[in-house]
Amino acid sequence: MNAIKILIKKIKFDKQADRLGPDLPFTHYKLFFKESMTRLCQTKFKYFADSAEFRPGAYAITCSKISIGNRVVIRPGTMLFADSRENGAGITIQDDVLIGSCVHFYVSNHNYSSPSIPIIDQGHFDSIPIVVGKGSWIGANSTILSGVTIGKNAVIGAGSVVTKSVPDNVIAAGNPARIIKNINSLE
Repeated sequence: MNAIKILIKKIKFDKQADRLGPDLPFTHYKLFFKESMTRLCQTKFKYFADSAEFRPGAYAITCSKISIGNRVVIRPGTMLFADSRENGAGITIQDDVLIGSCVHFYVSNHNYSSPSIPIIDQGHFDSIPIVVGKGSWIGANSTILSGVTIGKNAVIGAGSVVTKSVPDNVIAAGNPARIIKNINSLE
């Protein structure tokens, strides 16, 4: 295949792929400009609010199962992994959520139930949706795992690994993340 045909094939793939990221240069460049970023994201994502932003350097896999609310910014290094399987789970980020750089969201995990089979050959566990509640804040370099719901106005400390749901109005941090304070009583 000559170079022109390869280039045309890559351009078509980038436009049709249910994903965004720096490895898709023929759509990624649009993220540098607010108007083209919004148009692109509103065609790719399940829902993408007019006031949301998806910054260059971020990744989204299976955009069609990801909803991003008003005044949410997906910063560089952040990775949103929804499940591409037919009944696979998605990610919902409600309005007014603050997300630091390099936050990772994973709706599924590798199956590792048999020690006699290499993990790479065991497939995946069923995926479970992730929901991030309105007004919450997720610190940089945190990881949000399958089935987690982060409550409204909750804070996740930087570098946390969130393995279980977090209620409204609390601060949770650590690996695994644990509730360290109730926001209603910050004295």
